[in-house]
Amino acid sequence: MATATAATWAARTAALLLLPLVLALALAPRASGAAAAGGGDCHFPAIFNFGDSNSDTGGLSSLFGAAPAPNGRTFFGRPAGRYCDGRLVIDFIAESLGIPYLSAYLNSIGSNFTQGANFATAGSSIRRQNTSLFLSGFSPISLDVQSWEFEQFINRSEYVYNNKGGIYRELLPRAEYFSQALYTFDIGQNDITSSYFVNNTTAEVEATIPDLMERLTSVMQSVYARGGRYFWIHNTGPLGCLPYALLHRPDLAAPVDGAGCSVTYNKVAQHFNLRLKETVASLRKAHPDAAFTYVDVYTAKYKLISEAKKLGFDDPLLTCCGHGGRYNFDLNIGCGGKKQVNGTWMMGNSCEDPSKRVSWDGVHFTEAANKFVFDQIVAGALSDPPVPLKRACQSKGR
Repeated sequence: MATATAATWAARTAALLLLPLVLALALAPRASGAAAAGGGDCHFPAIFNFGDSNSDTGGLSSLFGAAPAPNGRTFFGRPAGRYCDGRLVIDFIAESLGIPYLSAYLNSIGSNFTQGANFATAGSSIRRQNTSLFLSGFSPISLDVQSWEFEQFINRSEYVYNNKGGIYRELLPRAEYFSQALYTFDIGQNDITSSYFVNNTTAEVEATIPDLMERLTSVMQSVYARGGRYFWIHNTGPLGCLPYALLHRPDLAAPVDGAGCSVTYNKVAQHFNLRLKETVASLRKAHPDAAFTYVDVYTAKYKLISEAKKLGFDDPLLTCCGHGGRYNFDLNIGCGGKKQVNGTWMMGNSCEDPSKRVSWDGVHFTEAANKFVFDQIVAGALSDPPVPLKRACQSKGR
């Protein structure tokens, strides 16, 4: 009897000693932004995006007037701040991670930043543009400005979240999300085209690339200093396959490759991408506690363009929303725009079925094309290191 009692007390004592550990494990929050045991998914709680029109979800529309109809027609049923008939690659990234579509930081109406924010604006570049949007079409919200917006967003959201509370806690991210989030970058296209559009030579355009890499590095290090640890960085696409680039510099339109794209433009884009890959490798070496994933969207986009008909698309250089000419594109009549010529209004209208086109407006891809690109990159086949999107936290030091 005495032995049984002693055993019972020993068991109770052991249970009491284990109770704090059991409670701690039960109450501990699920790890976010870090791989689960055995190399599971990362559970990113938020996305913070930097870029240009390839990922702008309403920034430029908030500043300089909304992207007009028929933008947004395919998915949103109305203009939604995107220069596309529907979703962008960044929208598919958000969907795949279970995160709502990102609100533009500059959009003051109806925005929700609980799970991230989008600092991209159409026309943005890494370097500041020595001109205005009205003269050149390029945005004043360069990458350094986007990084300042991000810093202000952190400072103000943390203050408001902690000191005002209430509804703001339903609209702003938790402080810990900034170190657990995925930071996405898709920028550089406009640095190349803007330099060409002021009649610089290819040698002059290429000479700017080292400075672009320094500026990009500075911004990413700034994000790192504010807690960012998980970076997903897109290279630039085959610019020589975009009608607006071909028409702005017709002297560069030839020679063309087998897909009808400018060899000159694409060689410069490839040179930019090579330097970008080296830059990402340097960042990876400098910050082994962070994960930097370089994503080759150039290859995904060129595959779509060069194999368009095989993949179920029409002429990949033929714009869906535009007016006239070889590419159904006019530099003076954009998608949704109009211009009176000899008493007749010329309209930039949408084609009947955007899902059959690669080019939406001569500058940007259709939703169908964006979905194809996303499908090519999401599993990590075009990434360095080759990690899937959902496991992008696992490439630390690789």
